[in-house]
Amino acid sequence: MTWWVILIEALLFARLFTAGVFAAYRGDKKYSAAGIHNYPPDIREEYFKTHERIDVSAGSKNVILTKSLGVVLFTGILLVCALLAGAKTFGQGFWLTFGLMVWIGAYDTFFLDWILFANLPMFRLEGTEHMDDAYHQKWFHLKGMLFPGLVFAVIPAALVGWLIRIIR
Repeated sequence: MTWWVILIEALLFARLFTAGVFAAYRGDKKYSAAGIHNYPPDIREEYFKTHERIDVSAGSKNVILTKSLGVVLFTGILLVCALLAGAKTFGQGFWLTFGLMVWIGAYDTFFLDWILFANLPMFRLEGTEHMDDAYHQKWFHLKGMLFPGLVFAVIPAALVGWLIRIIR
């Protein structure tokens, strides 16, 4: 596999992921169950004091649907990445995909969550604008990246590895 192709793919993946995050949190989309699910519990509770409560549990239909679509989308994107990088075996496809998923998890946590989410008003839920400390909860986001984030990363990695095995 070609390392410079993988590096370019990692940068493009981060750019694509950032565009997706900004699209998902544009306008009223951030008020969906899947959007609110990504906020720390104290922010959700404060928001629901003044807004209609919706099911934002990890097992809710909307959250499961969103996460499932994410798996399909990531699998498709990362399959193309693995093919372009020259993956020829299950292991190469799996580890490349898993590595890119870990990369995007770290990028999401350390840049998008800790810097942008914590500081940009566009990510603040209505009625929680005053909760600066709650928006700067680094541990909440780090825990989410480690678990279930790393477990979530195994799913597209295994799918891409399997698809590489079938294609090649």
